[in-house]
Amino acid sequence: MHTTQPLLRSCLTGAAAAVLPLALAAGPAEAASGISVSTNGSTVSVTTSACTSNNNGFGRASLLTSGQSNFAQGRQADLSGTNAGQSALWSNVSPGTHTVIVICNRDGAEAGRQSVIVSAASTRTPAPTVSPSRGVMGGLGGATKDYGTLTLAAGGALVGTGVLATVWFLRRRSKPYRL
Repeated sequence: MHTTQPLLRSCLTGAAAAVLPLALAAGPAEAASGISVSTNGSTVSVTTSACTSNNNGFGRASLLTSGQSNFAQGRQADLSGTNAGQSALWSNVSPGTHTVIVICNRDGAEAGRQSVIVSAASTRTPAPTVSPSRGVMGGLGGATKDYGTLTLAAGGALVGTGVLATVWFLRRRSKPYRL
């Protein structure tokens, strides 16, 4: 058992030494390219500080779909901002993998390029509504409580009495010779 432990330890150390340079070389894409690309729904934005202003502005950025290969084929946008930082924005970008390229106006050099994935918009499903277990109780007044036959008869008698009293009052009022 003692002879395999040093061998195993040296294999693991060698594997770690081989992986470390690969991890360091991969690094973040923003640092290597000079641009930072982000998405928010179907909106893609790019920021950079690599371009300085001249009389023609900071530069241009282009958003390429997976089928496009050069700057001129993409959706182009002017960089805006200050010498400390510039940005561009594209709205209504279709889902898929896109590449953003930034070219500065001062020297015509490429500030960077970076790929970004735009996800499909999630469709919101409405929350189910709760339905009454016995349905809506329709009928007279749409009441949800059943008051019974006696209550309905008493209410009908009151309405009928009110109608008769109104007719009697109006008829009596229309004849001025009676007291």
